[in-house]
Amino acid sequence: MSAIQPPKPVERAIQLEPHQVLLKPLVTEKGVHRASRNNQYAFQIHRDATKIDVKKAVESLFDVKVTKVRTQTRKGKARRFRYKIGRTNDWKKAIVSLQEDHRIDFF
Repeated sequence: MSAIQPPKPVERAIQLEPHQVLLKPLVTEKGVHRASRNNQYAFQIHRDATKIDVKKAVESLFDVKVTKVRTQTRKGKARRFRYKIGRTNDWKKAIVSLQEDHRIDFF
């Protein structure tokens, strides 16, 4: 009987720095509501960033404690450029939940 081997961790070609992981905060009506009620913040992140990368980046850049990270890959929209139909780029979004006593001020 052969033993089951645990999966090997995947090594990436590039390692992202914290300021490369978080591209920009997403400040929208829904985001402000989510921040004030649920202590959750949204960021546009690098396409290759993982949840662990996002957690480390937010904790190091904003000096807060992260409890949960959720990510989404958003599809680009169809747009018209003069006489041709094109598409905007796909992008990745992260929603970060913080501990109750921690806050991030964008303003």
